[in-house]
Amino acid sequence: MASSIQLTAKDILDKEFKSSMKGYNKDDVDQFLDIVIQDYETFQDQLKSLEHEVERLKKQTSQPPRRSQETQATTEQSPPPAAGSTNYDILRRLSNLEKEVFGSKLHES
Repeated sequence: MASSIQLTAKDILDKEFKSSMKGYNKDDVDQFLDIVIQDYETFQDQLKSLEHEVERLKKQTSQPPRRSQETQATTEQSPPPAAGSTNYDILRRLSNLEKEVFGSKLHES
């Protein structure tokens, strides 16, 4: 954070103003400060919540991704495909993709 917070909600609540003959209405000032205190407490709660969320996300991103049990079971059960069939499947998919994307333009050239 660029700057630190100087006041707490309690500081605002405990603040006393000097009164003068033509000063502000004390009740108006108190009502306004009550609203400021409520907002300030809300901001502090939101800030704490966001800081906790940042920490949680930092921990989550620092851990290696977990593979689901379903994915692990599938990987363990199925044997790896033969190299020739994998290349053939890739080439067939690529050909189908080219036909979808380029359509008749591919055959006109």
